[in-house]
Amino acid sequence: MAETADIVTRFAPSPTGFLHIGGVRTALFNWLFARHHGGRYLLRIEDTDRKRSTDEAIAAILDGLAWMGLDHDGEVVYQSSRAGRHAAVARGLLEAGRAYPCYASPEELAEMREQAKAEGRSMRYDGRWRDRDQAEAPAGVEPVVR
Repeated sequence: MAETADIVTRFAPSPTGFLHIGGVRTALFNWLFARHHGGRYLLRIEDTDRKRSTDEAIAAILDGLAWMGLDHDGEVVYQSSRAGRHAAVARGLLEAGRAYPCYASPEELAEMREQAKAEGRSMRYDGRWRDRDQAEAPAGVEPVVR
């Protein structure tokens, strides 16, 4: 087992909505585990979805955690503060051939989700852009890195 000083847990909510009971449960268990073992409990706000993340939701998350007494160690880390580093790593993965641009449309992804649901399995991207030529990319679809 790890030494107690090695225990580090974190809670990483996405501020695309308000703190909910599932997030509270995760925060509480991680906080309890860290405190029980003399470790550290970190808070990282997953705010990279700039279109849906709001300052109001971030404030509500921080207020809710404070109200419950779930104090974190160190400064709050905002994932967006490392966006440049994330982009550089993604470019490196693309250049090394260890990742690829995916142009699956939202409609195609919804279709994959529905098919998986109908078959009683978890949704899993089918890799349709793994070996395709980017010249086949549909107009207006911003690729994601896979």
